[in-house]
Amino acid sequence: MNTEELLNWHNYVSHLFTRHEFTARFLERSMRQTEGWIELGIVFALALVALTIATRLERSKHINRIRFRPLRHPIKRVLFPITLLICGIAAQIAWKFFGFSAVWLRLLVLAANWMIMIRLILALLHGALPKTSWSDALERTTAALSWTYFVLWVSGIDDIIITWMKTLEFSAGNGKLNLFTLLTGLLWVGIVMVFMMWLAKWINSKVMASTRLDLNLRIVLSKITKTLLMILSILIALPLVGIDLTVLSVFGGALGVGLGFGLQKIASNYVSGFIILADRSVRPGDRLTVNNFTGYVTEITSRFVVLRSAGGQEALIPNETFVTSTVINESYTEKALYQALDIQVAYKTDLQLALQIMKDAAAAQERVLQEPEPSAILTGFADNGINLRISFWVSDPENGFAGLFSAILLTIWQRFQEEGIEFPYPQREVRILPQSNKE
Repeated sequence: MNTEELLNWHNYVSHLFTRHEFTARFLERSMRQTEGWIELGIVFALALVALTIATRLERSKHINRIRFRPLRHPIKRVLFPITLLICGIAAQIAWKFFGFSAVWLRLLVLAANWMIMIRLILALLHGALPKTSWSDALERTTAALSWTYFVLWVSGIDDIIITWMKTLEFSAGNGKLNLFTLLTGLLWVGIVMVFMMWLAKWINSKVMASTRLDLNLRIVLSKITKTLLMILSILIALPLVGIDLTVLSVFGGALGVGLGFGLQKIASNYVSGFIILADRSVRPGDRLTVNNFTGYVTEITSRFVVLRSAGGQEALIPNETFVTSTVINESYTEKALYQALDIQVAYKTDLQLALQIMKDAAAAQERVLQEPEPSAILTGFADNGINLRISFWVSDPENGFAGLFSAILLTIWQRFQEEGIEFPYPQREVRILPQSNKE
């Protein structure tokens, strides 16, 4: 194949993805000629064949062997449009070989090419965003807007809209921007930011999976990586559409004033989040008491720490509180937590036997540490009986205490019943004095 033939093939392939005079020929062929209906039937048949092939490829072992899920999901998503694109190009070449001018097949190729781009973007969104209801709505909205723009692009209406947006100019610093440039910049920022979020999520999964680093250090590295990638996405995207980065100096000055007044608390919480992670004063799983609320740290975000109590209530504590206020961390040095139960027995009780039963009852529980071992002591003589106390260390306080306390007390009750040890109850002596006769 000589240079001229290669050039012709290159021009032909490039022509497959252009829209020059597409609308007029589409209307003429599809509405007035029989071969247009035949071509439309071929398009539906190709779509069915492509769907069958893509479905089988998705279920194949080669695709499912890809262990890296952020890569496996996009591949599965683009199998159908890529198969459809290949079938459409092949059919269009054959259609031209028989001397016909392709219209529906050309639309099929354009739609398949567009579908590849849309599904790749949605796959990145799916992998970058957290799984919430609004993320699903965002994916659906993005798909709808993308297909709407495809219709405008094919019909040529987008040129009219773009020309109108370019006429709307406004000043920004020493330069000028128009509406089209601004929207294009925001679009590229969004695309690059989604890619950076996907990349940050992948890096975060690798960092959090590492066992060589401390958990707090892993969280710090994850947050720093995400922040730097978000800033980098803006620095990369804006020059791509011709927006001078010096324009950001205007917005940067306004942002600085905003931080100085209204956003200082947000900035303080953000910086405090890095401080508490860096000094390891608060870690996920710690049992904290803040402002009379006791709970376990379930999440550390850029603005607040989530504390979950044993009853299921969750408190969002601003990060600044952990830097400027007193916080009780019951698991700062060790995870185990000291607990005690008070029991009262009758005065006629064999105290040595009662104390030993209490120690054995606590030591028999798997959640109670054997070192240091449980201890039972006499704490005082009350009106109705003798006060005893059993103290012990719980190895997993995050699982609660109600069940553990119940098991210990039930064991003590059963053993006391076997040994004849009584639990006292209040007794009162009533004396009735005769009234003196008054004369």
